[in-house]
Amino acid sequence: QVQLVESGGGLVQAGGSLRLSCAASGRTFSYYAMGWFRQAPGTEREFVASVSRSGDSSYYADSVKGRFTISRDNAKNTVYLQMNSLKPEDTAVYYCAVDLQIAAAQAMGRVGVDYWGKGTLVTVSS
Repeated sequence: QVQLVESGGGLVQAGGSLRLSCAASGRTFSYYAMGWFRQAPGTEREFVASVSRSGDSSYYADSVKGRFTISRDNAKNTVYLQMNSLKPEDTAVYYCAVDLQIAAAQAMGRVGVDYWGKGTLVTVSS
């Protein structure tokens, strides 16, 4: 059974940092790119970042470029999202995602995602 389990969310002040983790199990995810999405109340789920299957390249939404860093450890089947210089508009539930058609770091669409985690809430206070 495939599972993606996010952790690391919480409450942080603007300008602060958080590190999210996503532990994957149930199949070999090192064959695929992995990504993060987020969804704020009343909005659609949006792409945040992805990392290639090897971890040597990454791709970011413009809204987080220069502040967030995605990485992965295939030995631990885990993907990370380091979030720095957080802003109140970063407040959202953050979801880990895998699209089995993608190996490279690129923008991911919601429709193509095969597996989602249940999400972890990040709240940034002003």
